[in-house]
Amino acid sequence: MSSTNRLSHSDLLELKRWNTPTIFNGWEQITSHDIAREGINPEETRDYMPQMGPMIGYAVTVIIQPGNQKHRQKNPNAWSEYRKYVASLPGPKIVVVRDLDKPQFVGSFWGEVNANIHKALGCVGTITDGAIRDMDEMTNAGFKALAGRLCVGHAYSHPIEWNCEVAVFGQKIKPGQLIHADKHGFLAIPQEDEHNLLEASRFMDANECKTIIAAARNSSGKTKDEILKSLDDASVEFDKNAMNNFGKKGEW
Repeated sequence: MSSTNRLSHSDLLELKRWNTPTIFNGWEQITSHDIAREGINPEETRDYMPQMGPMIGYAVTVIIQPGNQKHRQKNPNAWSEYRKYVASLPGPKIVVVRDLDKPQFVGSFWGEVNANIHKALGCVGTITDGAIRDMDEMTNAGFKALAGRLCVGHAYSHPIEWNCEVAVFGQKIKPGQLIHADKHGFLAIPQEDEHNLLEASRFMDANECKTIIAAARNSSGKTKDEILKSLDDASVEFDKNAMNNFGKKGEW
C-alpha cells in the first residue's frame, strides 16, 4: 500500500480512541464483506497489555518456527533482512506473526529486546498466534501484544518468511492491511473500506448513544410496558438512522 492511500495520522488517532467492537459496528455498515467470517478472529486471543487500550496500525507479517533450528542454518542473515523490511514501511505498524509450531509452542519471537527493536522501527505492537515472554518489560517498552500464551524461552526463534499473507487465530491477514485490536480481539480492515471507516464509526457510536442507550438509561420511574415501548421506539429510530446513512440496518 502506498503512503498516499493511507489514512492520516489524526484519523488513526481518532480511530484508536474507540474499542474494537465500536470500530466493527462502523465497519459493518460500509463493507460488502461477510461480517461473520472476514476481518475478525474466530479463535480466542489474549491481550496481555489491556491497560494500554486499543492499538491501530498497518500489518507487517512474518512466519516463524522456533522449534526448528534448521531455519537459522538456511538463512543466517534473516534477522537483518527482516528488520530492513520492517524499517522500509511507514508506521504505525502492527507485527503479525504466524508460529508454525502451533499448537505445540516451544519458544517466543517476542521479549524485551525484540519489542524495543520493533518499537524503534515504528511498530506499536504485535498479534501472534504463538507465545510471548518478558511481558512486564514489553509493557514498559510500550509494545502491546495479543498472543496465544506466555512462555519462558525463545528456542530457535528466527524469521523464515516475511511480507506474505499469514493466517493467525483463524483469520488471514495481508501485508499493509489496517488492523484495529484490543482485549476483545482484532479487526483487519479490507483496503477498500479504510477511508469511510472513521465516519461510519463516529456515526454508529453516536446513533447508539442517542437512541437505544438513551432509552435504556432513561427508564427510572417507568412501568415495564413503558420501558419496552421506549426500547422498541428507540430500536426503530436506530435502524432508520442507519438505513438513511448507509442503506442497511444496524445491529438492532
